[in-house]
Amino acid sequence: MLQYLTSSYPLTFQTTLLRHAVLLVIGVGLMIGVYVIAAAPTRVASRLGLRGLKRQRTLEKSEGWQNVEPFVRWLGVRVSGVISDGTRAKIDEQISLAGDYMGITADEFVAMSILSSIGGFLAGYVLGLVSGVGSVAVIPMGLVGGALPWMQVTGASQERLKTIGRGLPYVIDLMALAMGAGLDFPGAVRQVIEKSSNPDDPLVEEFTLIMQTLTLGRTRKDALLEFAKRAPNETVKEFVAALVQAEERGNPVAEVLQIQAATSRNRRSVRAEELAAKAGVAIVGPLMMVFMCVLGLILAPAMMQITSGAI
Repeated sequence: MLQYLTSSYPLTFQTTLLRHAVLLVIGVGLMIGVYVIAAAPTRVASRLGLRGLKRQRTLEKSEGWQNVEPFVRWLGVRVSGVISDGTRAKIDEQISLAGDYMGITADEFVAMSILSSIGGFLAGYVLGLVSGVGSVAVIPMGLVGGALPWMQVTGASQERLKTIGRGLPYVIDLMALAMGAGLDFPGAVRQVIEKSSNPDDPLVEEFTLIMQTLTLGRTRKDALLEFAKRAPNETVKEFVAALVQAEERGNPVAEVLQIQAATSRNRRSVRAEELAAKAGVAIVGPLMMVFMCVLGLILAPAMMQITSGAI
């Protein structure tokens, strides 16, 4: 009788056992996580400056974030004692590269990752029930959910650096014209800010922060070095290095800006030619796949007719 039951329901028994094992592992992991978070000391992060401004703008634009933000802030305080100083510094650096993404802190980023991971586990469980695969999709969906905030932040940082690299040559041109007309460096920066049609442009935000730094009485070198740190782009580094070197040697800044503008334009032209040359090679693969698909659609009916006729 036992042999009959085992041979009749082996797959059902194994699926049920696997499902319960996965749920047990997840439950134990959640219990351990809750205990560690509750026992760790808490820290209160600062939300002032540019990060606070970004947070306020995000709250004004997104109603969904307005509903979720209080709980994320609370959970961020709870997990703040678990995060090491090195991990917090790395997360802060990535958020800064993304332009202080949504104005969140490192602790809140970890809280968002935890919530996203829990949402991924639930989505995987529901997907397993609907599709009939059981609990196999729970762990992969949970891992994907936990990595989703990091992918969003890194994607935002890459897009921000690209935007700054594309727009900086035109800004250098405008600054060179302004200083050639008799304005000083702060006046040229002010022209860049005032002539911009998009206040949310990352480059305009960076030059606004440079202007605020100069207004507070800090040196131009400090403001430019902070700009290079927040946007470690090759074009930005060369721009900052040229201006700092001109300030140290006493060279005319207007002439240096004109040289930088010409160099940036030439680099953009060379970069465009390189991308155009690579595009021809990169498109060969997709074209071959399309050609094979079309060839298959043409030859498959003929082959089926020949085969059926031969039979």
